[in-house]
Amino acid sequence: MKKLLLLAALIVTVALGACAKDTYSHDPSVLPQPALTTVKNNFKSDISVIKIDKDFGRISDYEVILTDGTEIKFDRNGNWEDVECSNNNSVPAGFIPEQVAAFVKKNQPKTHIVGIEKDRGGYEVQLSNGVEMKFDNQGQFQRYD
Repeated sequence: MKKLLLLAALIVTVALGACAKDTYSHDPSVLPQPALTTVKNNFKSDISVIKIDKDFGRISDYEVILTDGTEIKFDRNGNWEDVECSNNNSVPAGFIPEQVAAFVKKNQPKTHIVGIEKDRGGYEVQLSNGVEMKFDNQGQFQRYD
């Protein structure tokens, strides 16, 4: 009985692993339209590679890497979740709420935003000097991380 249970668990593990296989593409048409529009409207660089993450056979998100090294993560519907640029580049202004941009400009004037992550709790911003800041959904500063 133990061998049968172990065999069943092994089969399930292998099957789930096969369903979660990520794929890669260089073709922008694999992206949902909102993601494609976001890339075209906010970045000058071309798409280098797209990683399509799958969980249980369903697309969970897309990770887009541009030729300048910028990385953008989108959910399965094409809504951006995370933007990371090199220290030489800034996150385009369209991704940064006005209150967040104003707070950073006032309190960290010699830096620029190189990363922003959006989640249900608000925004996490990374600055070119390595400082990380947390803001709520209304753009109000919460804390330094």
